[in-house]
Amino acid sequence: MFENLQDKLDRAFKVLKGQGSISEINVAETMKEIRKALLDADVNYKTAKTFTDDVKEKALGLNVLTAVSPGQLLTKVMNDELTALMGGEVTELDLKTNPTIILIAGLNGAGKTTFSGKLANYLKSKGKKPLLVAGDVYRPAAVDQLQILGQQVGVPVYANKDSKDPVAIALEGIAQGKKDNNNVIIIDTAGRLAIDEQMMNEIADVKLHTKPHEILFVVDAMTGQDAVNTAKAFNDRLDFTGVVLTKLDGDTRGGAALSIKSVVNKPIKFVGTGEKMEALDVFYPDRMASRILGMGDVVSLVERAQEQFDEKEAAELQKKIRKNKFDFNDFYNQIQQIKKMGNMKDLMGMIPGVSKMMKNVEIEDDAFKNVEAIIQSMTKYERENPDSIQQSRRLRIAKGSGNKIEEVTKLIKQFEDMRKVMKQFSNPAAAAKMMRGMPKMPQGRM
Repeated sequence: MFENLQDKLDRAFKVLKGQGSISEINVAETMKEIRKALLDADVNYKTAKTFTDDVKEKALGLNVLTAVSPGQLLTKVMNDELTALMGGEVTELDLKTNPTIILIAGLNGAGKTTFSGKLANYLKSKGKKPLLVAGDVYRPAAVDQLQILGQQVGVPVYANKDSKDPVAIALEGIAQGKKDNNNVIIIDTAGRLAIDEQMMNEIADVKLHTKPHEILFVVDAMTGQDAVNTAKAFNDRLDFTGVVLTKLDGDTRGGAALSIKSVVNKPIKFVGTGEKMEALDVFYPDRMASRILGMGDVVSLVERAQEQFDEKEAAELQKKIRKNKFDFNDFYNQIQQIKKMGNMKDLMGMIPGVSKMMKNVEIEDDAFKNVEAIIQSMTKYERENPDSIQQSRRLRIAKGSGNKIEEVTKLIKQFEDMRKVMKQFSNPAAAAKMMRGMPKMPQGRM
């Protein structure tokens, strides 16, 4: 995500490296490179020009402290301005009304139906009782897709396959939701391959009759500037309340994320970061700005982890670690929880500095495949008693998992090392002793 933009911004900042101060000349040269990087990322031209003019003005108005280099100062200004460009503050859904009606709009292929399922899953995790309404009467299997997604996340779906009237279906769904005490009703609607008058009239008609509290425009982040133009056309007719950027885990240039707020003056509320139902994040402009500049996003990483790890289970696991009872069942469960957090490359990109290190490294979503195969080839006894896995057992596990015996031995060795470290760090006194024994970092200015 945003890798090309990150690289080009890095090159732009190099203009200021070694400079003792910020001047009109070196800032102008840097801004020229940054504007070019933004345009290459398919950012709206007017947006890119206004943005770089604002950064230049603020940078020239600041004095460079002796402890801060011009490059660092400009990075700080860029971070602040990128945050402002994308909305400044997080804008959450307005869920005060019971039931809250949310209308989903967008073009075909943007991921509206998948997002509807993800949103239902997200709201359910927040204690809401959502209902999905299948309002796409044109796309083949659209209703079936929404019903499958509803089953996956445990959320009911209202559908009427006998009707071809999207307004009637939406109103029937709302009536059903009120009857069943659903406090959020999510209406999925039909998309088209391009904007046309019939489509606009139809979605405007659904809005008129359902009176939604939120209208979310779903757009494919990979379409860049086209996404912004489409958003403007939809906003002119629907006056939507927020934008959803899907497929942000793909080869995203960044144009949509950086342009859409300034062009339509509507906040980005959610971003989709993968195919899984859990791969939906609230949009935080400050965190996205940090990621674009390669500074990571530790807060979002921690939040994703907290969503997947149960406190009670964590306490039980801590007890097992202290007693050196951590086994391959526990290890396997931890892998499953990590996988639910999102694709691995996206997670690595949240760690400061790692995204630049990993830019040319391909990390597959099934990175744990071999490890899982090895653990699944173990017997119940072996998983619960890792010390019992001697040579003959390892040979059988290797054959069963399709791996070499060296791979099995390597995993068991890594597991044993990890278990030792976990046990030591579970004891605060032992952990403190280990930290004291570590070599001190050299003192001096960074």
